[in-house]
Amino acid sequence: MDNRFATAFVIACVLSLISTIYMAASIGTDFWYEYRSPVQENSSDLNKSIWDEFVSDEADEKTYNDALFRYNGTVGLWRRCITISKNMHWYSPPERTESFDAVTKCVSFTLTEQFMEKFVDPGNHNSGIDLLRTYLWRCQFLLPFVSLGLMCFGALIGLCACICRSLYPTIATGILHLLAG
Repeated sequence: MDNRFATAFVIACVLSLISTIYMAASIGTDFWYEYRSPVQENSSDLNKSIWDEFVSDEADEKTYNDALFRYNGTVGLWRRCITISKNMHWYSPPERTESFDAVTKCVSFTLTEQFMEKFVDPGNHNSGIDLLRTYLWRCQFLLPFVSLGLMCFGALIGLCACICRSLYPTIATGILHLLAG
């Protein structure tokens, strides 16, 4: 084996490793966006109503965005979460202490929520559909799989490069791995 083929093989292996790490991170990452806000003075009735609106099937973008912003929420590829008081009982409002008992509650996106329309003014259905946000939202879960496909196609070309002993498929492998990342 020539030195340039050995070098190309090492580069392909490093690119494959980087792409694999990227894929594991992008598919396995729960949260892409995090909202951080000061802890609210939690009244248990308010927590209960926010939680009920957050998990309801009729929750629109404005409803869950308000809850995400107000209660240190996170939005990911597969689900959305908010941090609320652990004790949401109507008879005992939580006391304000240093060790504030909070729990993170998560709701998975349904298929209809994954494909819902985004409006120019979130929550205002009369403001018109924001096409860019709508289609970016609808396609976001495809991006890791497109990247995985590019990585596998690059690995196939890399295998052909080793068999054919040509440098051109190795260059194509590098380009595909660059696109995948």
